[in-house]
Order: sequence, then structure tokens, then C-alpha cells
Amino acid sequence: MIRWFIRVLVVIAGPTIGWFQIAHSTRGILVGVSCSLLVILAEIIIDRIPLDNLIAAVLGSILGLFSAKVLDYTVYLVTDSSLYDRIHRYSLLINLLLTYLGMVVAIHKKEEVELLDRNIFIPSSKKRGQEIMILDTSVLIDGRISDICETKFMTGRLIVPRFVLNEMHVLSDSADATKRQRGRRGLDVLSHLQELKENPVTVLEKDFPDLKDVDTKLVELAKEIKGRIVTTDFNLNKIASVQGVRVLNVNDLANALKAIVLPGETMSIFVVKDGKEKDQGVGYLDDGTMVVVEEGRRLVGKKVDVVVSTILQTSAGRMIFTKTKDHSPGSEPFVK
Repeated sequence: MIRWFIRVLVVIAGPTIGWFQIAHSTRGILVGVSCSLLVILAEIIIDRIPLDNLIAAVLGSILGLFSAKVLDYTVYLVTDSSLYDRIHRYSLLINLLLTYLGMVVAIHKKEEVELLDRNIFIPSSKKRGQEIMILDTSVLIDGRISDICETKFMTGRLIVPRFVLNEMHVLSDSADATKRQRGRRGLDVLSHLQELKENPVTVLEKDFPDLKDVDTKLVELAKEIKGRIVTTDFNLNKIASVQGVRVLNVNDLANALKAIVLPGETMSIFVVKDGKEKDQGVGYLDDGTMVVVEEGRRLVGKKVDVVVSTILQTSAGRMIFTKTKDHSPGSEPFVK
């Protein structure tokens, strides 16, 4: 309401000032009305432009205009007067074009300013380890990235895109209790990462409005800023790898750090439930690795010694297939 009141005052003041200071005629009134409408139109346009874009446009325009003046002065120092006259003839056009170019470049590149190191004079040899790591929703909800950063096994700058943060906010406000818990866990992990000094965390405002899928946006962002995607999502891992984007899968790291189990070795496993296939039982190691026990359905609820037969290891996790000792040649069954 106050804004419209001020606009009305501007519309009234414009022709009034035009009448008294420009001309006591219709021309003065028209000039005043035109100036008032232009000011109101500019105010409406500026109100719709985000502040960061507005600041970037102003700074870019100033840099563009400054570049035009430097070019004009450089040509002036050249002894060829005909060249200076030729350039000076188009000086207004050159100033306009460089000012526009500076404004456009500043608006489009403002997001990347956040990725610049504060000390840009660090030798490139020392910057090689400072890679850009883009965190997706799954790795934040998983939470192990926090432990990895605390142990200083990962070096580089962590980037959390705004669209990933928005996805976690949607999950944290979900009516489904499981989704709500996952979303809040992801936000807690992000908050903890921001407290770590070894891996600075930046929330990047860059977005791709034309793309709907978050995974596709992550791949495009990684291509643009030449970063790595850190994830636990098996499908995202495959999609990014096919498009030439480097991926760090936390599950791959966890699998690499698991104790090595070779076929033929014996282990003790507690069979907790039935398997998917007929007569299979399923148990788990302390690190969460699934152990499938052939002919183990009858052993649910018991601890039994088994012999490793096959190991299946992928980016999605690791599975160990075993047989009970009574099904191994030359062995006797042993159930605790």
C-alpha cells in the first residue's frame, strides 16, 4: 500500500516539476509524466531482479566501461592519429558493447566466484589435491562422509548444490516418518561437515531449471565445474561414469576396507532370516555385509560355522555365499 502511495506521488510530482522547471506548456508536462513512468518501470524491473544478479550486473557494467576507457586511452597513446580518429568515431558503440559484455559475463559467472580459493596465488602444484567434491543427497543421508572427512582421507572442497539441499528439505518435511528421518539426518550431517575446517563446505546456488531430475543436474554441474560426484547411489554412479564424470562411491571405499574373505575359509555366522531362494538363510557380518547360507533356512535363529563358496562384490555392496559345513566335502556339521 505504501509503495503504491509513493508511486502516485511520483506520477503527480513528475508533471508538476516539468511544468515549473522545463516549460510552462504541454511539453513540460509530457516530459515530467514520461520521466515518472520510466522511474516506476525501472523500480518494478529492479524489484523482480535478485539482489545478487543486480550487484553482479552493476559491477560487470563498471568493469566493462572501465575496459572501454582503457582501450580508448591505449589507442590514444599510439602515434597513428588516423587510427585514433577511427576508433574515437565508434567510441560510443564500443563503450556500449563492452559495458553490456561485462554485465552479462558477471551475471553468468557469479556462481563460480564462490568456488575461487581465497588465496589465488597458491602454486598450482599445491592445488592439485584441492579437488571439488560434489555431494549428493544419498551420501549426506548415509552419513559416512562425515567420518571420512574427520579422518582426513578426503582432501578438497565440498560442494552441496542448492537443488540437493532443497531435496533434503522436502524429505525432512515429508509426511512419511522414514523419509522425514532420512531428510533430517542428511541436514544434520551437512551441519556437522560445515564445522570441519579440513574440507570447507560451500552451498552452490547454481541450478539447471530446464532439468527436472536431480541426478541429471548433478552430472551437468560436475561437467561444468570439473568436479567429482560423491555418492552411494549405484545408478548415479553408472550414469555419471558413462558420461565421463568422475565418481567417488563411498560403498566402493567401504568394500575396499572390509576384511578380505577368500573362498574355502570358515566363519561363524548367526542366521537371522530366510533368504529369497529356496532353503536359503541370511546372516550379516559386523560391518553389515550380507552372508547367504545355502540350505540354511532350517538354521534360522542359530549360530553356525559355514564355508565361503563365492564372493560377489559390486558398487552396490558385497554379498558372500556360503555353505554349511555339513554340505562341504569331508566336513561334519557344527551348530552352536
